[in-house]
Amino acid sequence: MRLDQYMAHYWPEHSRSSWQTYIEMGLVLVNGEVITSVRQQLGEDDCVTVQAIPEINTDEISLPIIYEDDHVIVINKPSGILTHAKGGICSEMTVADFVRPRMHEVDETNRPGIVHRLDRETSGLLIAAKDNETKRLLQKQFQERKAKKTYLAIVHGIPKVLEANIDLPIARNPKKPSSFRVDPKGKSAQTHYEVIGHNTVYSVIRLKPVTGRTHQLRVHLAHLGIPIVGDTLYSGGKSPINRLCLHAEQLEITIPQSQRKTFTAPLPIDFKENVDAICA
Repeated sequence: MRLDQYMAHYWPEHSRSSWQTYIEMGLVLVNGEVITSVRQQLGEDDCVTVQAIPEINTDEISLPIIYEDDHVIVINKPSGILTHAKGGICSEMTVADFVRPRMHEVDETNRPGIVHRLDRETSGLLIAAKDNETKRLLQKQFQERKAKKTYLAIVHGIPKVLEANIDLPIARNPKKPSSFRVDPKGKSAQTHYEVIGHNTVYSVIRLKPVTGRTHQLRVHLAHLGIPIVGDTLYSGGKSPINRLCLHAEQLEITIPQSQRKTFTAPLPIDFKENVDAICA
């Protein structure tokens, strides 16, 4: 039996993909030897042991807080930080790790309080719930499209139309499963965009997604021939600020006590400097 299959069979509390990560991290030993290949074949007499998963010290975690009360916390997520672990094992700090100790109720999942997500490379607003009732309230608004999101992006080139609605369905790309593409058989996806400034090379675009498909903004803009700067997955090339130039700028949503709130996350300094230069 393959090592990853063995781990998933005898330790089902973690998924096979999680065990693959665990193995690649060097935390699984076969006969006392660290094995990092998930394809390692095991014999009947092999002895498999697991080292302890390194715990993240949440006391050392610090993220910019935009707003916080007894029910919600709103964070300005930096680029490069995961919203939550993709599986049961994660060797790095995530937004979920930051939220967990602030919750009023125990949540043993890998995404405590998380009601929506941003890609690792995307910065900006994330709202999280501190209790299950609030979590349901917020999730329902995202599902029913009552939560209004606004993003700012720097893209290559200038779109032919300076303001428009994009209505193009999106599906996973079978040739590259980690990415998505515009596909007539995909799920409905709509985005409103407006160019707020440009020079001869770049444009600054404000985006308001109506739907919330994975990589929606990145896929839509790349399909129009104006990929987001720094988006290596969708041919956006390298970025002058060494990151994906996409920022979740604003979120309008109703929080407990029936308060409709609009939160705004300031642009990171290097991002803002480039936006100002392009729009000058």
